Amino acid sequence: MSTRTETLTQPQAPAAPSRFRWRVVDIVVASVLGVAAGIVFWAWGLGWSAISAPFQFLPGLQASLATLWVAAGVLGALVIRKPGAAIFVETVAAAVSALVGTQWGGFLTIEAGIVQGLGAEIIFLLFFYRVWNLPVAMLAGAGAGLAMAINDLVLWYPGSAFGFVAVYTISALVGGAIVAGVLPWLAATGLARTGALDRFASGRASARRV
Repeated sequence: MSTRTETLTQPQAPAAPSRFRWRVVDIVVASVLGVAAGIVFWAWGLGWSAISAPFQFLPGLQASLATLWVAAGVLGALVIRKPGAAIFVETVAAAVSALVGTQWGGFLTIEAGIVQGLGAEIIFLLFFYRVWNLPVAMLAGAGAGLAMAINDLVLWYPGSAFGFVAVYTISALVGGAIVAGVLPWLAATGLARTGALDRFASGRASARRV
């Protein structure tokens, strides 16, 4: 009888936290990444005219450079590895660049950030937030680039000729895969190897590979 009572009254171990649940540290680090990326976005915007000028020989090719503005979401997702990280970090980055000052208007900049973050988020969702390798990062970058292209063509280049639309879209896809896919993957991998991400799944996964 006493053994049964002890078994019934024995406190149960707390349930393991969901791998999808955001922690305070996730929010803090995602916010820091977003703010840092927002400053980079703002600086990129300041030099945009000079940076993009050499690419004007083929109208639409400048989209490949514009994909730097969609890289924050992919980086955030690779580091945090939680649903919503891509949208959160990309939107924070867009909001920071808008607050600091941008030539494209505050509301439209934030709107673009949400759309671009969603483009990356959908790719990670398709893999059920379980695959974080380079090919998926490149797909996410391409997804963010495609979202950027659609948003820009609708809001900034309505009625453009088919040739421009095709070049802009292809440039956004290719540039997104490389600039917003490969570069964030390298950055996240490098951070993990330093031990800075030990409190995250991305850091623990890197430690297991070493």
